[in-house]
Amino acid sequence: MKKYNFYGWEQANAPAITDQYAGIKTPIDLYDALSEIWCAETCAPRMRVNWTPENKTMGQCSITAFLAQDIFGGKVYGIRRPDGSYHCYNVAGGCCFDLTSEQFGDEILNYEGNPEQFRETHFAKEEKRLRYEYLKGALQKYHKDQ
Repeated sequence: MKKYNFYGWEQANAPAITDQYAGIKTPIDLYDALSEIWCAETCAPRMRVNWTPENKTMGQCSITAFLAQDIFGGKVYGIRRPDGSYHCYNVAGGCCFDLTSEQFGDEILNYEGNPEQFRETHFAKEEKRLRYEYLKGALQKYHKDQ
């Protein structure tokens, strides 16, 4: 079995609630696909200076979490960061997973008791909505090419 480094990978078996992405059955499948797609253009602008292919999850959290919600349902939660922003992750199908947790290296994040996050709030920032749409479109194209 392949070992992953994102939080919750061991139990990341939430079933897809849509067949829009035929090859994606679990969050691990989504992580594998997004690993080929995440790029500087999908990274939050304020974090792009730190984005590298080796740290591909940098600045990808909210758009990834809301895309995962589209595919697996459930809710998106946010961990309050020292700068006042929220790091987003998913709870769906009875499991908690954070596809972009690797960007924090060895830092241990607290996944308990965090506030729910809503796309209406996050996507009020047009640049974030556009990055989400770019990521979603790239995922659709990726699966058509597979």
